[in-house]
Amino acid sequence: MDLRELGYFVAVYEEKSVTAAAKRCFVSQPSVSAAIAQLEHELGTQLFVRHRKGARPTAAAEQLYPVARRLRDETEALRATFRKPAPQRTLTVGLAATLDIPRTMAVLAESTADAALNLRLVGADDPCEVRIVERSQVRKSEAFRKLWSERFVVALPAAHPLALKPRLRPSDLAGQRFVHRCHCEMASRVRSSQEKPVVAAVAASEEWAVALVAAGVGIALLPEGVVRPSAHVVLRPIEGVHVVREVGVAYGAASPSREVLLFLRRSKGAMRATRAA
Repeated sequence: MDLRELGYFVAVYEEKSVTAAAKRCFVSQPSVSAAIAQLEHELGTQLFVRHRKGARPTAAAEQLYPVARRLRDETEALRATFRKPAPQRTLTVGLAATLDIPRTMAVLAESTADAALNLRLVGADDPCEVRIVERSQVRKSEAFRKLWSERFVVALPAAHPLALKPRLRPSDLAGQRFVHRCHCEMASRVRSSQEKPVVAAVAASEEWAVALVAAGVGIALLPEGVVRPSAHVVLRPIEGVHVVREVGVAYGAASPSREVLLFLRRSKGAMRATRAA
């Protein structure tokens, strides 16, 4: 038994997936599987039950986890005590105003785990080395790596008559009062079917748009990832209109730095781990 095996065990236990644990540890999946098998052989007990969606800890794993976690943390603390401070590298990341927060946090977490990297977050229009933006916001001088796609849906007050329909047609939106979003990249593609869209309010953020919808001020077109249904707001797809936005990393196409290339690799790994979870 060694600390490497215990570290892989902790990752599998916390991620509930060998695939996600391998991404987190920046190693191959067979390496993690082999380490867990060796640990199970040494302890003489099964630690995980594999299934289609991941790995379920056994009672033995529940017993081992707090001990393994403590040993791993104490070892890291000991190393940090005697480790010479690594030279800090800085990477400035611009974030669009409208992003799926859980997915974005998963991407950023991969880089914030690097103690030698100082991640600085700014707005998408501020000077930066990489940007997480929607494809239509990419500049001519930038390359683009897609991270995820998400469709636009209609957010309605729960008591709105259209909430009775499982899905809406573009004609259903005619004459409706809209909560317009300042940063909406694609809503005009849907509202173009209306001759006279009625703007009831202008919201500076997704939070305000959802709050105004919940208050009954109007309906809103929102990327599916930035709003969750609640007791006051329901979401409906738009039938016959394929409105999807692609979100990804935009970066200078000419000679990207080592930090930028590493951010791209980690971002891709974070999305694979999210889909596998």
